[in-house]
Amino acid sequence: MEKKNQSIGAKIWAVVKGNPIVILLLIAAVVVGFLKDNFVSWANFGNLMSNTAVRFLIALGVSGCLITKGTDLSAGRQVGFAAVVAGILCQRGDYSGRLWKWAPEMSIGVVLLIVVALGLCWGLINGLIVTKLHVPPFIATLGTQTIIYGISLVISDAQPIGGFQKIYTSLINGRIGNVRGFHLPYLLFVGLVLGILFWFIYNKTRHGKYMYAIGGNDVAAEVSGVNTTSTLMGIYVTAGVMYAIAGYLLAAKSGGASASMGQGYELEAIAGCTIGGVSTTGGIGTVPGILVGVLVFELLKIILQFLGVNPYYNYVVQGLVIVLAVSLDIRKYIAKK
Repeated sequence: MEKKNQSIGAKIWAVVKGNPIVILLLIAAVVVGFLKDNFVSWANFGNLMSNTAVRFLIALGVSGCLITKGTDLSAGRQVGFAAVVAGILCQRGDYSGRLWKWAPEMSIGVVLLIVVALGLCWGLINGLIVTKLHVPPFIATLGTQTIIYGISLVISDAQPIGGFQKIYTSLINGRIGNVRGFHLPYLLFVGLVLGILFWFIYNKTRHGKYMYAIGGNDVAAEVSGVNTTSTLMGIYVTAGVMYAIAGYLLAAKSGGASASMGQGYELEAIAGCTIGGVSTTGGIGTVPGILVGVLVFELLKIILQFLGVNPYYNYVVQGLVIVLAVSLDIRKYIAKK
C-alpha cells in the first residue's frame, strides 16, 4: 500500500513538475473565483469556451509547424485577412456603408468556401517558400505576414467593416440551452469537431507519423523514405485553412472586422501550444495538450480582467508567460540530452 501511495504521489509530482504554468494558473483561477463575484458563472464559462474555440483553431494550425521545428508568424494576419474578406462579402445588400457595392449579397456558406480557398492559397505560398526556396520558416512567414497585412489594408481601405447579415452573426454566436444561464456555444462544437479531426490526423495517419518523424530528425526521416517536401506543404496548407476558418468565425463573433484583427494571435497560439506541451525543438505535441494550453492562456486573460489589471499590463504578463513557457521547454530539451 505504501509503495502504491508513493507511486501515486510520484505521478502527481511528475504532472506538477511537467506543467508548472498550467498548475499555477489553475490555482490563480481558484483564488480569483473565491475573491471575485461572477467569476464562477455560466456566462463567464460560455465566454471562455467561445474565445478558446477560435484560438484553438489557430493553435492547431500553428502546431504542425512547431512540431516540425518551424513556425508561422503570418497566422494572425491570415486570420485578419480572412475576417476582412468574410466581413466584406457577408455585408447586407441594403447596408449603406457597404464596402464593395458592386458585389452581390452572398450566401454565408459560399463566403466560407471562398475564405477557405484563399486560406489554402496563403498556406500554399508559405509552403512553397519554405520547401522550394529553402527560406527558414521564421523569415518566410515574417515576410508573408507583412504582405498579407498590406493586402488586408488595401481591400478594406483601412476601414472598419460592419453591417453583417443577421444569419451570419446569429448562427456563429448561437448557443444550445439557456437554463438558469447555462448554455453551450456553437463555437465549442466547431472546436471539438476540428480537434477530433486533428487528433485522428496526428495519431492515425501517415501524414501525422511523417510530421513527428521530421520534427524528431528531418535528415533521418528523409533517408528513411519520408517525403519531407509534401509533408511540410501539407502542414502549411492545412494551417492556412485553419486560419481562414478562425477568421471567418471571429468576424461574426465580434460583429465587425478590420485589417488589424488577429494582430498578435500567432504569439498567443505559439504560447498555447508551448504551454500545452508542444516542443519548439520539434517532434513532440498532442492535440489534447494544445487544447489545455489554449484554455489556460485564455483563462489568464479573464483572470487579469477580473483583477482589474490595466489592459496595457496584460501584454506584459502574457509576454512573460510566453517567454517562461518556451524557456521551460528548452530546459526540458537540454535535460533530455
